[in-house]
Amino acid sequence: MDNTPRQNLGISAYRWLKNDIIRGVYQPGEKLLMSRLKDTYNLGIGPLREALSQLVAEHLVVAISQRGYRVAPMSLAELQDIYDARAQLEAMVLRLGIERGDDIWEAQILAKAHALAKVTEVNTPDDLLEIWDSRHKDFHSAIAAGCNSPHLLQVREGLFDKVERYRHLWLRETVFSDAALEKKRQEHAALVDVILARDTQLATDMMREHLMTPVPIITEVMRRQGMA
Repeated sequence: MDNTPRQNLGISAYRWLKNDIIRGVYQPGEKLLMSRLKDTYNLGIGPLREALSQLVAEHLVVAISQRGYRVAPMSLAELQDIYDARAQLEAMVLRLGIERGDDIWEAQILAKAHALAKVTEVNTPDDLLEIWDSRHKDFHSAIAAGCNSPHLLQVREGLFDKVERYRHLWLRETVFSDAALEKKRQEHAALVDVILARDTQLATDMMREHLMTPVPIITEVMRRQGMA
């Protein structure tokens, strides 16, 4: 029996539901009613259960014994822990990149930094949000790639997934601000300069500081929205 169509439906359900949870379509603690999910995504119970099980494993959804599923809660303690873990790991990966990265690695960083700096030429707010976020991820992934460790990059990807819900609160708060975008552009340019100079200590310190800057903003948003 060919299970490919069912597998594809399960993957689609997972991607759609995860995307909507990250973007706040479903609020922390909200019950995910199967009847509503079936109507929203036009999918059967099987693919939806597969998707929900995967999201439980990723701590984005909580199973409530025999009573269904809820969106996982968010907390200031988790926010601080995830961001700190990510900042520490990213600094370590960067240190390895400076040790191991070659000219091609440097060229990739420069290319991704250039593409990110050009993002303000996009016109509509929704496009700006999506394209800036995508290019920002590409920029940091290009830096991380220099470590040449598939296992470390896999751990990094897992932490990035966990931080996404919190990041999106920060993204919506700041990405439409010209001043905030310019500040980030300057931070990225300074980071590129010290990486290319192979200044390990300064680069890792700057990376940690850079990745922790959203935490106070997200904290304020969570308190304002009654999430903390």
